[in-house]
Amino acid sequence: MVRIPASKSHTLRRLLVACLAEGISQIPYPLDSLDTRSCAAACRALGAGIAEHRAADPRCPNPPDTSGERLVRWEVRGKGRGKIADPGAAAGTVPISIDVGNSGTTLFLALAAAGLGTIPVRFDGDAQIRRRSAAPLLAALTALGLHTESEGGYCPISVRGPWKGGRASVECPTSQYLSALLIAAPLAPPGTLTELEVPLLNERPYVEMTLDYLDVQNVPYEKGRDLSWFRIPGGAVYRSLDGSVPGDFSSAAFPAAAAAISGGSVRLLGLDRNDSQGDKAFFHVLAKMGCDVRWEKNADTNSADASTDGNAAILCVERRNPLRGGEFDLNDTPDMLPACAVVAAFARGDTALVNVAHARIKETDRIAVMAGELGKLGVKVTERPDGLVIHGTGGILRGGKIDGRGDHRVVMAFAAAALGAGGPIEIDGAESAAVTYPGFLELLEAETA
Repeated sequence: MVRIPASKSHTLRRLLVACLAEGISQIPYPLDSLDTRSCAAACRALGAGIAEHRAADPRCPNPPDTSGERLVRWEVRGKGRGKIADPGAAAGTVPISIDVGNSGTTLFLALAAAGLGTIPVRFDGDAQIRRRSAAPLLAALTALGLHTESEGGYCPISVRGPWKGGRASVECPTSQYLSALLIAAPLAPPGTLTELEVPLLNERPYVEMTLDYLDVQNVPYEKGRDLSWFRIPGGAVYRSLDGSVPGDFSSAAFPAAAAAISGGSVRLLGLDRNDSQGDKAFFHVLAKMGCDVRWEKNADTNSADASTDGNAAILCVERRNPLRGGEFDLNDTPDMLPACAVVAAFARGDTALVNVAHARIKETDRIAVMAGELGKLGVKVTERPDGLVIHGTGGILRGGKIDGRGDHRVVMAFAAAALGAGGPIEIDGAESAAVTYPGFLELLEAETA
């Protein structure tokens, strides 16, 4: 049984909404990772108060500290609409500085939130973040009346409100641009109207997740059925929120991939089968490739493990027969490309991962990286502009040395692949797995330097 850590996508959205809400929000069992800590630091810089509560709670999937205690809850005292400020700065004179680390989601969501205030906010991050463009989002924010400064849309970036509203067009090769605007726009001043045109949208399920948060807050908005346009009046007020964070299908993909590759089985606890996370589609991919994927009732649903509805069921993945190739459209789920690629390396026949050109603008160019690093292990791969074709033979991979490029999903994919390799796979930069899944390498009992 593997207890899956909380969803990063949900944790980051809850932190930002709680930061912008009136009152005190409780976030039980959030994801405790490098990315979520970067987001918490950003929210504190924007003026929210965040208290950590830790306990020696074996139900919690977060990693324990040296005393055996785990992060079990964040208590967030929000700033409320239009009240973003640096508690130690004179209004409008001293800019707020925010280091988002490696978290692109934090960068994009917080950029728009920062525009609700009138104090300049300067964003920066690590070397990977400095290569991730926010240009389409910044252009939209500028059209909505905000003042932005950057070199070509890259960090360091400065943003300053007020949010004046109007009409903006934003192409979204990453859905995070649109999610950022949707979270911030309702909190613009009363009488403000934000109209968005969206000529391109990838990763649609994650915009639908953001809209779920607006719906829970009873935020009024209009939208096109294909999400190609939105009309959002200002003047809303976010209320405090509560409730445990559901498990992360993105993280669950990697122990599931390990089971598929090794010909074993795994039982995954903590996932909500009805959640809007797009990456649960990975399990449909595994089923089409020949794995047995099923939900089973958790016989222990009355125990303390049942902290979310998702814990009432267990997701089981098992492989008894050879894997087979296929064609899979990953437009909604580009983060799954590394996991899909390594599973495909063990399948019989070709596997085409298509319509996922935006995987090139993640932490790394994941299309090029996966093609190059799989090649080092003897796998034949055809790289296409919008994806990969993995020419599987159904055999084992040879061992070798892999450059994880500091990309947590690349690292976890090759750690799973090592279970089916004929020799050891050494992964440079393996520590980056802690960005979203602390403890994953230990789960596989991988040796770390």
